[in-house]
Amino acid sequence: MQFAQLWVAFSTIVRKEITRFSRIWVQTLLPPVITMSLYFVIFGKLIGSRVGTMDGIPYMQFVVPGLIMMAVLTNSYSNVTSSFFSAKFQRSIEEILVSPTPNIIILLGYCTGSMARGLCVGVLVTIVSLLFTEIQVHSWPLTITVVVLTSLFFSLAGFINAVCANSFDDISIVPTFVLTPLTYLGGVFYSVNVLPEFWQWVSQLNPILHMVGAFRYGLLGIGGEYVFYAFAGLVLLTAVLFVVSLHLLKNGSRLRA
Repeated sequence: MQFAQLWVAFSTIVRKEITRFSRIWVQTLLPPVITMSLYFVIFGKLIGSRVGTMDGIPYMQFVVPGLIMMAVLTNSYSNVTSSFFSAKFQRSIEEILVSPTPNIIILLGYCTGSMARGLCVGVLVTIVSLLFTEIQVHSWPLTITVVVLTSLFFSLAGFINAVCANSFDDISIVPTFVLTPLTYLGGVFYSVNVLPEFWQWVSQLNPILHMVGAFRYGLLGIGGEYVFYAFAGLVLLTAVLFVVSLHLLKNGSRLRA
């Protein structure tokens, strides 16, 4: 296929995905913003006033990067999971698979549309956070790079979940039993430094801890020790998930609901 044809295929999938979640914005964009607003009020204002500071900064500022990242990764994951599995369940994905569209274009199209939702929610949550506290970005390039890589990583993870799922119940297993616990234990609401030494070591095995830490450093300039591990882990794990996703598409055995 020529580049122009590839671009038409890619942009069509992306446009379909963006139209899908923006058309039902009351269900896709508004709920996470309301949820994060409640977190800001409860953890930031009410509890934060009693906590005082965390790692030398006001608690409200401390939780903002974690809540933004939590919104981005959960929405990036859930969008492609629900969208691709619905296409598989309704067998409309077969129309794309029998077309001359390369698998890599299909994968990039779905993941880009999912990233669009995750980043859009992230921007909305950031705007809401400005109503509660001030943010002076420490490094724009680092902040943007980390959040984009994180969104891509969880989009690929959600894609794999959608391909492997056999029912709508299956697509909720990973978010419920894996993603949510890792997120809440990933330093969103607390500094790992307040934990006992053993649990600090255990927490280092949580990849979300490093993602949140690197994003917090980009926004606030604290937690610089997470940056290297976050980038190394994101690049390596994203590459692995990308290869696995392409293999699943090529194999095709799990694309029948």
